[in-house]
Amino acid sequence: MKSRRDFDSALAAEYALGTLRGAARQRFARRLLKEPDLAAEVSRWQNSLAELDQQVAPVPPPEAVWQRIARGLPADKAPASNLRWPWLGWVLAASFAGALLYTQFTAPPAPQAVAVLNGNNQQGSWVVSLSQDKTQLMVQAVNASAIQSDRSLQLWLIPPGEKPQSLGLVNDSGRQRVAVTELQLARLPTLAISLEPRGGSPTGQPTGPVLYSGQIMPL
Repeated sequence: MKSRRDFDSALAAEYALGTLRGAARQRFARRLLKEPDLAAEVSRWQNSLAELDQQVAPVPPPEAVWQRIARGLPADKAPASNLRWPWLGWVLAASFAGALLYTQFTAPPAPQAVAVLNGNNQQGSWVVSLSQDKTQLMVQAVNASAIQSDRSLQLWLIPPGEKPQSLGLVNDSGRQRVAVTELQLARLPTLAISLEPRGGSPTGQPTGPVLYSGQIMPL
């Protein structure tokens, strides 16, 4: 059975990922002001998940962005002697507009976190994020318990009211990419990781204990 510490750690993970929302997030934020240990747990999760933020690479803005800025600027009809301060103002405005357009039109968003998988009796968690084109899940273990060499971890997608669908094997360290379709995620299925014989389930369905599970968040 999960302890209060495990429950708080799961909330800290969701808070760090941004998937804890609304009134629940506000209540948790108030707790952070009063509970140093809880704030430290959030910091630990933020450090563990910092690698996700590094997936956003800078992209040079296309020529069309600068053309759009130029079209939005007024024609310059003032005498040359009066250009100093208005020119500086337009440079600052253009820079600000360029930053906004760069963010809106060219900067690729970070992968969206869609699930945190926890276990009742297992150490650590798994963070699942969705690629920008919604064709791959990125699955990453965070301080997950190691398994024996003669066993494998298998990831399952479980739509509501249906049988589990295998998404393949995953490792207890590092990050793996798993192919999915948007249709598979549309019904907000549960993701689960079971312990299987080496090489995966021989039956096409889970045969070992489910170690971690969590539901897909609304996209």
